[in-house]
Amino acid sequence: TAGIGPGSPSPTAGIGPGPPSPTAGIGPGSLSPTAGIGPGLATDPGSLGRTPGGSSGPGAPSPQGGSSAEPEPSATPGVQGDPSAPEACLPTCICNLHSGSCDINCCCDTDCNLGCDLGDSRAAFSFCLPGSTRIVSQVCVEKSLIFRNNTPHHTEIVTDPSGYESLFCVQLSDAKLNYFQQPQNINKSDFSVFLAQYGRPSFIPPSQDQPSSSAFYRAGDPIQTYFAASSVLSTLRQPVGMGASGLCIDGNPAGFLESKSTSCTRTFTNLSSSCTTDPTLDAASYYRNFTILKVPVNMTVVQLMQVRITPVTQPGAPQMDGNTCHNVVSEVIYEIEFSGTHGIQNVSVQLKVTNISGNSLQQRFTLQFWSRTPSYTLPRSGSPGYIMGAPLLSLNSGARQQVTILQSQGDGMCSQTLRYKVQFGMNVRTSCQLSISQTTEDGNCSYFQEKLYQALQGVSSPQALAIIGSAEPTQTDQWTSIIIRNCSMQAGNCASCCMVPVSLKIQVLWAEVGLQSNPQSQVLGARYWYQCQSLKSLSMTMVPLTTVVAFTDMTEWPEPPRSQPSTYWKLPFDFFFPFKIALNGGVSGQGDLAAAFLMSLAFCSILSF
Repeated sequence: TAGIGPGSPSPTAGIGPGPPSPTAGIGPGSLSPTAGIGPGLATDPGSLGRTPGGSSGPGAPSPQGGSSAEPEPSATPGVQGDPSAPEACLPTCICNLHSGSCDINCCCDTDCNLGCDLGDSRAAFSFCLPGSTRIVSQVCVEKSLIFRNNTPHHTEIVTDPSGYESLFCVQLSDAKLNYFQQPQNINKSDFSVFLAQYGRPSFIPPSQDQPSSSAFYRAGDPIQTYFAASSVLSTLRQPVGMGASGLCIDGNPAGFLESKSTSCTRTFTNLSSSCTTDPTLDAASYYRNFTILKVPVNMTVVQLMQVRITPVTQPGAPQMDGNTCHNVVSEVIYEIEFSGTHGIQNVSVQLKVTNISGNSLQQRFTLQFWSRTPSYTLPRSGSPGYIMGAPLLSLNSGARQQVTILQSQGDGMCSQTLRYKVQFGMNVRTSCQLSISQTTEDGNCSYFQEKLYQALQGVSSPQALAIIGSAEPTQTDQWTSIIIRNCSMQAGNCASCCMVPVSLKIQVLWAEVGLQSNPQSQVLGARYWYQCQSLKSLSMTMVPLTTVVAFTDMTEWPEPPRSQPSTYWKLPFDFFFPFKIALNGGVSGQGDLAAAFLMSLAFCSILSF
């Protein structure tokens, strides 16, 4: 099967974020059959690993059919629950989204050992992402109860920190972990049929991770700041937009190792007053009078733990000149250098300013984390299948791009520069007013149609969608053509009317494909459906536009494989022939009757065995 996931047994133990305690909770002589899952406490037999003093894997099978219970030493020791142990034996690493770079919390990414300077190995990882550790199903008993091992299954000896062999584990072959599901083929004729059958798209809220408390930052932890003048500890903020208008919420904390950009809109009731008193408009408020802490602290802050923010440029303070406020911050870019468990080393900020005269301002905030080890990164939306919330990829003129749709500004107008990136599995609807400037081509219907089509689909119309998140432009089998349904240009009974597109509905059919233990999300088909409206007058300068993106799940989970067939004994058709002859008093005598009786006893003994 393609894309074999973590269901296959392997001599290398899985990785999970729990503390290793292989003997806790398991008494001598107690069987504990469980289907283990990689991340978790090491007391779970399904996630038991090998301590640094032990070894993993069975010995070579003996000629008599058994195998030695003593394991062979391994070159890559690791403990289940210790993020420092790589799961390099996984054939498919679904969280490896950047080629040549270490993906945070991806415990099977081999680049985290070669190209990512994380200091104390993977200790900066807060947990192991789902799918980056091997899933096993095993049964463990007390090692002292096992005298000889002759099982054909993969076995493992678990030792405690002192080197004492405490548990003997047998990994089972679970058919459910290796069941493969083939995707369905979608073409133009049956697209609408599948869409109606597998409708009912839904919204899934993302889970919230709680920040960890440790001696160093972990991925996702809030970055602490310190105001020396008032001796106040706080956190670095990255404002985000909330609601349909995208108004700025300043309380959002910036997460460690989370490189991302956000944008939001600020509104002013009195621009002349806010220009000089609102700190969010002043460039100095983003780097002056506070420092960044290298590592998180609880009480005392010393000078060596503080990192000053270096501005690339130092714009002047905002000033009001007539009805215009000058030197207003429009974009903030923090670049943070880190070194694994040694924390944050350097911080710089790049500030862009603009002049405003209206009652609203759109700001953009970006955080970029980097280490001193340079590497070329190629962003993916999954490996191989899509990740929920990752950008939907398209192909245009041989180049891979992200699918975008119209984005509204704070005043309800369509943004001329920013477009909303479509995220896989996330249904979205946007509406805005498009301003069409009147030119020498006034009254030309084709001019209106071209402008509106370009606004709905973007500067470059996508030609195909990526089936998987790691699709390469050169691999044609990894892309599916888009079914485009344009609206009719006929205006009905109105000869002077002009049919223009006012709505675009992007319909994407997808399904989970592959192993049930590690399914991969794939796009099966897509359709661009334009809806038009007739305009009686071409003197309009404002046209309302709507874009809808709907993802439809077509996954059909198969019935799990049945258990092993029961034994069915079928007796020979002439089994009772000797008895029949003996009872009929035919040619048989006493000797024949005794022979028949012995044969029946022998056959019954075979059945009982």
